[in-house]
Amino acid sequence: MAEQTILKATNICHSFGGLMALKDVDFKISSKEIVGLIGPNGAGKTTLFNLFTGHYCPTRGEIYFNNRKINGLKPYQITPQGIARTFQNIRIFSQMSVLDNVLIGQHCRTKTGLWGAIIRTSGSKREEARAYETALKMLHFVNLEEKKDEHASNLSYGEQRRLEIARALATDPTLLLLDEPAAGMNPQETSTLIKLIRQIRDEMNKTILLIEHDMKVVMSISERVAVLNYGRKIAEGTPQEVQNNDEVIKAYLGESA
Repeated sequence: MAEQTILKATNICHSFGGLMALKDVDFKISSKEIVGLIGPNGAGKTTLFNLFTGHYCPTRGEIYFNNRKINGLKPYQITPQGIARTFQNIRIFSQMSVLDNVLIGQHCRTKTGLWGAIIRTSGSKREEARAYETALKMLHFVNLEEKKDEHASNLSYGEQRRLEIARALATDPTLLLLDEPAAGMNPQETSTLIKLIRQIRDEMNKTILLIEHDMKVVMSISERVAVLNYGRKIAEGTPQEVQNNDEVIKAYLGESA
């Protein structure tokens, strides 16, 4: 039985003034897939991520998540529906504790209002305890539980990457978008990351879409790979199919390849 399509984008176009960043891109991802999104710099990969997460609204085309149109929704409206992301440049609260960084991810799943928080109702206390428990669980999953009380700025680069993933997971997403998660990592950190991404899918039943320039990461972990170039999707298939695609080779190596 085929897995359910959870994200579907049709005829997506997006422009910045006179620059067309994406041109008639069709894309879909099914439940529990790991899909790689690759392409040269400026191909439109992060722009597509920003459309999926509400940072941009497409100039043309439609995006559906779990059969609901999400065009025009803001990030704070999309996150509770089950889409979370990390960023190409790490965005953590460096002077807050590791635990507090992950607790922030729980905000979209809490219901306590201002009054409940002020007077500390029994409901707010239970909710706070659940958030704390979930945050610790996420830190344990990414092997950072022992550093929960440290300032996030004290973590190594690879640990900060994992912290950002833990915060995203704390939102309880169905779909996790990772924007260049291996950027700047050494080989050991990259190996740890590959293992973590597999665990997120296999043990937490998450669907994962990642942008990555490290082809070793993409080809070793992705079940399917889509390729963008100059805002257009030029190829899609298994890692082996994409590696052998003439258009992909030309996009990366030039016409003389």
